[in-house]
Amino acid sequence: MTEDKRNVTDEFRNMDVKDIKKVLDSRRHALQIAVENIERDFNMGTIVRNANAFNVKKVHVVGRRQWNKRGAMSTDLYMNVEYHATIDDFLRNVADCHVIGVDNIAGSEPLGSVSLPQNAVLVFGSEGPGLSQEMAEACEGIVAIEQFGSTRSVNVGVASGIAMYAWSQQHVLH
Repeated sequence: MTEDKRNVTDEFRNMDVKDIKKVLDSRRHALQIAVENIERDFNMGTIVRNANAFNVKKVHVVGRRQWNKRGAMSTDLYMNVEYHATIDDFLRNVADCHVIGVDNIAGSEPLGSVSLPQNAVLVFGSEGPGLSQEMAEACEGIVAIEQFGSTRSVNVGVASGIAMYAWSQQHVLH
């Protein structure tokens, strides 16, 4: 047997992708992630990889279907990724969830002081522009990651990992 060089935990070594996904599907957390893919964002691979690390239920891509899968390191193969051409289509699909934006715009609440709903979809905008105004208005709340340096924001891929971990602290690790 050849050595399995994939970046998977020992539990999944030498398992077929389909079988790994089946096991992960049986253990998924309620959290869902959405990314507004207005431009071809090279951070989406990192967001999908983070979503795999936290074993979220689903990743929604709103807007362009094209994204840089290289950064996902094939973790997208183990995920449930759903594409939505429009914000309205996305919102219809997650109507039974709490849609929470993650952006440091006016009116956002500090992530550290917010109780995130268990049945949440955390929405991230593209690197640079953040959430579109239409998406921000569609969110029932917006949280911002507290920062203490001179930079206006952290990279959206980094922000996704921080936000998913915050949700996990409240609903998985307690």
